[in-house]
Amino acid sequence: MKDLAYYNGKISSIEDMRIPMLDRGCYFGDGVYDATFARNHIVWQLDEHVARLYRSADALGIGIPHTPEELCALIRRLVTQVDTPNQWVYFQVTRGTAPRNHAWGEMCHGNVWIMLRPTEMVDVYKKIKLITVPDTRFLHCDIKTINLIPSVMASQKAEMAGAQEAVLHRDGRVTEGSHSNIHIIKDGVFRTAPTDNLILPGIARANLIRYCGILGIPVREEAFTLDDLMDADEVISSAVSRYCLAAEEIDGKPVGGKAPELLRALQDMARKEVFDATAI
Repeated sequence: MKDLAYYNGKISSIEDMRIPMLDRGCYFGDGVYDATFARNHIVWQLDEHVARLYRSADALGIGIPHTPEELCALIRRLVTQVDTPNQWVYFQVTRGTAPRNHAWGEMCHGNVWIMLRPTEMVDVYKKIKLITVPDTRFLHCDIKTINLIPSVMASQKAEMAGAQEAVLHRDGRVTEGSHSNIHIIKDGVFRTAPTDNLILPGIARANLIRYCGILGIPVREEAFTLDDLMDADEVISSAVSRYCLAAEEIDGKPVGGKAPELLRALQDMARKEVFDATAI
């Protein structure tokens, strides 16, 4: 298959898949999701992403009709059915199917969606441009819910400005990107926002913290401001799809480029770990 869609046991191409209109994800955005990628038909850090899906579902009281092990096995099996070895791997669970009513009563399990499509591997060394946007999302950003309208709007603003990501902020505090975590390097220290309710605890973020430990780079998990962002030696955007991309511009102003050795060491380690784990 050139791509693949899965819905509660049904498999088809993405174009041909049909979802029931009464799926609560369609009219409430009542669901959670996660995503990663496959290289050479090997899924990158699937166990970690599925574990985060279950944490998000538990936080919203959504039941998943598979164990984590069963879901991982299902996704790995489906990945082998797509012709292209490099794929975007997306999966979500909505609360279930029922007539529209805000309260969900005693629904016991959710609907499982999986989408696989060809993707190109990111160039980890390519510099990107960012813009800043006020963070208007709700106060449970630590849950990976499918309610993404503020992030969608911020991403569109970035695209219209010729940038690749929007940096969200609340009253001057940098929270995260519209679809990534944001970090800075300053005076040899890797700084990243704390894992409170204002950011999603990214798996790529955890990887970078782990790499810093290996490389002997000090880490400070504490809030930083827009002024700190603009004054940083390096500004980094991380996500499963982008590993560790450095910014060269924010809101049209040049940034970063002052700690290239530390940046390259993190990028080299991120790229090596991915390519080693997905080699055949």
